[in-house]
Amino acid sequence: MSAETPQSPEPSPVAPASPGPRAPAAPWWMGAVLAGLSLAALGLAWQSQTRVRELEQELVRRQAGTQSLAGEARQAAQQTQEQVRDLAAKLALAEARLAEVAVQRSQLEELLSSLSRSRDENVVGDLEASLRLASQQAQLFASAEPLVTALKQGEERLQRHKQPRLEGVRRAMLRDLDRVKAVGAVDNATLALRLDEVTRLVDELPLLVEPQRLQRAAPASAPAKPASAPEPRWQEWQRWLGLRAGEAWSEVKDLVRVTRIEHADAMLIAPEQSYFLRENLKLRLLNARLALMSRQYEGAQADLRAALGLVERYADARQRRTQLAMELLRQVQGQARPIQLPRPEDSLAALAAVAGVR
Repeated sequence: MSAETPQSPEPSPVAPASPGPRAPAAPWWMGAVLAGLSLAALGLAWQSQTRVRELEQELVRRQAGTQSLAGEARQAAQQTQEQVRDLAAKLALAEARLAEVAVQRSQLEELLSSLSRSRDENVVGDLEASLRLASQQAQLFASAEPLVTALKQGEERLQRHKQPRLEGVRRAMLRDLDRVKAVGAVDNATLALRLDEVTRLVDELPLLVEPQRLQRAAPASAPAKPASAPEPRWQEWQRWLGLRAGEAWSEVKDLVRVTRIEHADAMLIAPEQSYFLRENLKLRLLNARLALMSRQYEGAQADLRAALGLVERYADARQRRTQLAMELLRQVQGQARPIQLPRPEDSLAALAAVAGVR
């Protein structure tokens, strides 16, 4: 169905106006001014319309650029968010791995510390056992050599170990080593060798009861005369008689001997008893040697005093062998005495302190 449009009423006829008074005609220049104004208004309107159209186009272009930049910004923001999510995931993974590495590092440090403590404890135990054993050997053999050797080896081992917590033990060992070296320990082996040398000299000692055996210088032979000048017969007989007379006078001088004797009883033994005297002296020296090796210094001193007394009483002190034997006996007598060897107290105390710190 179509809507019917209402029809407008027909206009009523207008009655013609009655002629009135006529208006005066406008001047022509006013029309020109109006026309100019109209043209100027039209120009301004056209220019304004053109400016508005250009502004609209610029606005459209800028809006399009802004929309493009906004799209790019949204895309960049989306990419940034994706990268942030990736970085967050990677950071979480790195933190997890870092935590795992930290746990492994702590476990490794604990293991190394345990191994280091175990190694230090082994070193401390070995050093303490070696020092105690060396101290016992030094007291048993009356020699500082085992203790000196143990202290030197322990100090060298600690120097190679290079552990700061054991530096105090090394310094204590050096102090004990200097103190042990300062003590003059008895070397029984050297003293026994000196007694053996005296025993060897006993058979060669010149005793006062034995006659002196002086070496006589052989008479110098007369220079040979040249064969061209033969010596007269009577000169040969004269030289031969002079030699024989000199020998006879030397024998006569040996019949009487003047000797200064400090001990009169040294001349009371018979020359045949010198053998028993020497054997008795050897027995004294052997007893002294056995007493030294068994560290019975009082018995050794008694035997040494008896042996030295026998040598001084019955041997000729003017002879070199007697002087040498007496000097050796005095040296052994001066050194054959018990000496208390120091214990490595500083080293043992330092080792105990280190072992006590766990």
